[in-house]
Amino acid sequence: MQESYIQNLFAERIGGARYGKDTAIYKFEKIKRAKRAAMQENPGTELFDLGVGEPDAMADAGIIETLYTEAKRPENRGYADNGDAVLKKAAAKYLQDVCGVTLDAETQIVHSIGSKAALSILPAALINPGDVVLMTVPGYPVFGTHAKYYGGAVHNLPLLEQNNFLPDLKSIPAEVLAKAKVLVLNYPNNPTGASATPEFFAEVVAFAKANSLVVIHDFAYAALVFEGKPLSFLATPGALDVGIELHSTSKNFNMTGWRCGFVAGNELLVKAYSDVKDNTDSGQFLAIQHASAYAFDHPEITAEIAKKYSRRMDLLVDVLKAAGFQARKPRGSFFLYVAAPKTAEAKDGQGTIAFASGEAFSQWMITANLISTVPWDDAGAYVRFSVTFAAKDAEDEKRVVAEIARRLGRFTFRW
Repeated sequence: MQESYIQNLFAERIGGARYGKDTAIYKFEKIKRAKRAAMQENPGTELFDLGVGEPDAMADAGIIETLYTEAKRPENRGYADNGDAVLKKAAAKYLQDVCGVTLDAETQIVHSIGSKAALSILPAALINPGDVVLMTVPGYPVFGTHAKYYGGAVHNLPLLEQNNFLPDLKSIPAEVLAKAKVLVLNYPNNPTGASATPEFFAEVVAFAKANSLVVIHDFAYAALVFEGKPLSFLATPGALDVGIELHSTSKNFNMTGWRCGFVAGNELLVKAYSDVKDNTDSGQFLAIQHASAYAFDHPEITAEIAKKYSRRMDLLVDVLKAAGFQARKPRGSFFLYVAAPKTAEAKDGQGTIAFASGEAFSQWMITANLISTVPWDDAGAYVRFSVTFAAKDAEDEKRVVAEIARRLGRFTFRW
């Protein structure tokens, strides 16, 4: 069949004339395919999904009721644009009460249609051809992807266990720093589960000022902490001079599909984001914004969610340690990031399986054990477990984790 002329019209940023011809399969698609195949091969056997990284529960009843009430108000039916005062005021109160940060609700806060949308919009406000973005790997690539769309480049900072999964800012070559414009961070971190420290954030502020950088802190797992209080980058002295922070209802309030959050911090950066956003979308439905405001007004909701994840994390850490993994409970998020073993020897004498990468181990975990994880091979061979697995209650959590222990217990792992 003759190829359509459309094939030659795609932008180079997505592949140009080669678009759609790449046969490489994205790792999450590989996971989906492996899960389907495993379930077909093992009908009636439960598959435990510890890879999704999406809350397993509904949003709080008060949030849902607020959405219902607000959706019936005629004044909420139109375009929201950059939002009204309801979410901004709730966000300002949340930052003050939960994070100890005082901001002007009118000039230093604006809503977003989730953090992903904010990360895709911000490069338009900051990146020119040739500019460099400093990003951590493994990590969430959206800002870097869009920066490259605008002709920018990405310099990766590996997150290594020996550095507590914090980037080594001193490792950046001088020629890269000379072109660098933005540093993107995310703590508590996806996928490592690592948390930042006040000392690290102070180093970041000093580094940004010394090198004229903008700092964007993706605070998606803000209050999902197991000890102490949430550590906002904006609470760092001088942070408002250099950066902004992205907040979201998705993980903190079991509202992933609702797509609502806010951008907060440096007034000029917030204005720039707002201006580009105003030419990108027409705002999130006001009823959803107002339901999100209810959520931010009730941080105790997140505290209860964090207790559940903490309980599950204790169970999973014990199981993985018993199997030989160097598993340590993180201080926040719902992710447990561990080095992938090099081999698994079946205790029934059926042989030894070797793993060349985290992805190879993750695929084997699905096919041989019906346990789904997410592999990361960007800075060593690792896999990420998520404690967002489906379970009805605390007793059911014990059942799930006990079965995971049984399945892993059939093998001896070596690193």
